Amino acid sequence: MHPKKKEHPAEKTKLHTRNKHRERYDFKELIAACPDLEQYVSLNIYKDESIDFFNPEAVRTLNFALLKRYYGIDHWNIPAGYLCPPIPGRADYIHHVADLLGANNYGKTPSGPKIRCLDIGVGANCIYPLIGHAEYGWSFVGTETDPVAIRSAQEIIEQNALTDSIEIRLQTDPESIFQNIIQKDELFELSICNPPFHSSAEEANAGAVRKLSNLKKERINDPVLNFGGKSNELWCKGGEEEFALNMVHQSWKHSMSCYWYTTLISKQSHLKSIYIELDAAGAKEVKTIQMGQGNKSSRIVAWSFLSPEQKKEWKKTRWDEGK
Repeated sequence: MHPKKKEHPAEKTKLHTRNKHRERYDFKELIAACPDLEQYVSLNIYKDESIDFFNPEAVRTLNFALLKRYYGIDHWNIPAGYLCPPIPGRADYIHHVADLLGANNYGKTPSGPKIRCLDIGVGANCIYPLIGHAEYGWSFVGTETDPVAIRSAQEIIEQNALTDSIEIRLQTDPESIFQNIIQKDELFELSICNPPFHSSAEEANAGAVRKLSNLKKERINDPVLNFGGKSNELWCKGGEEEFALNMVHQSWKHSMSCYWYTTLISKQSHLKSIYIELDAAGAKEVKTIQMGQGNKSSRIVAWSFLSPEQKKEWKKTRWDEGK
């Protein structure tokens, strides 16, 4: 006897209204875009089409199918063991920061290659630049400390003929975030980041054990990270909180280089210390944008060092040019 069929909402209303993934995955469409996906799709215990999210290869193939179907990406792969991010959540970040820019542009999101975005820790997957360029035509600079991730991201860019729109830069100093990356007189509309969440490899492993044990409803002792992740992608000294505090502190030195600095913050309890650091750094404007996917909630913290007059001048010289 099968469990009673789950009732699914028609739309994932916690996702941004422009997010292409508010409805349930249409596996027929996705298989048409990426035939390799078919081997991983089957009926689950509720008689719904799905994939086994504990199978890293199934998750990677689903990601490629989504990128191909919705964002026109014809070639996408990542090295074994590297982070394979959930695309709906990554798309949400892009749409929310687009709204941040739009709020200073009469509600209309500035689009096209003149809008430049800096992705701190672009990863082997290059997800944020792929989505941001497909949705809004923005140009991206992605940073990485890991040479293997850089090679993978570069390959994705070249295979999809995006070298004019997305550039990858190696960060040679692991302690620096913006130094060595932002060049003299270089300007960015946005800086985005999905910081490492955990503070150690042990903590990352324990988190994976908890997550998989909850999903499987049984104790899992040796987790396979279904979404992957190398050490620098999953953890750093001090975890998410310390990384974000360093980011705020270091952004002050490049206060006029970026219109909005932003970072994803998964844990609500980290906000207090981040707000204190932003105040100490002299941020002129701070915004917190709530996001949600399924039962998980997170938020984007955004800050700017520009005065209203400087923002007006920025808009006039960079966004209104040619009107």
